[in-house]
Amino acid sequence: MTQFHHIRLELAREAGHPAGAPNEGYDIVAPLDAEGRLDGDALRDAPERGHVRRFSQDATVGKGQLRQGPGGRWILDMEEGVADDATGFRFGEERFVVGEYVSLSLPSGEQHTYVVARVVEV
Repeated sequence: MTQFHHIRLELAREAGHPAGAPNEGYDIVAPLDAEGRLDGDALRDAPERGHVRRFSQDATVGKGQLRQGPGGRWILDMEEGVADDATGFRFGEERFVVGEYVSLSLPSGEQHTYVVARVVEV
C-alpha cells in the first residue's frame, strides 16, 4: 500500500550556491511506493493530500498542490501570483530517498537541482 510522505527538497550546489542552500527549497506531501517513487494512482485517488510549500530563508513564499499533468509530468502547481509553478525533471523515474538529487524546471527555463534532505511518513 502506498503511503503519503513529507519530502523536503533543499537547493543543492550550483553556481551562486557552491555549498548549496538548505534554507531554499520545497516541502512536498506526496504518495511514495515501497521503492520511494511517486505514485500517480495514489495521488489521483486522493488529490487533496498532495501539497507543496516553497520556502526561502525558512519563510513560506508559496503554497500549492502537487499534481500529475499531461504525459505523466509532475507539477508543483503554486497559487497564482505567489510563486512560479515548477515541473519535475523525470520525477516519475526518480527515487525520493534521503541523499538523492532531483531537478525542477521553472517556466523561465531555469533548472535547479535539489537534494532530498528528509522523507517522513505522514
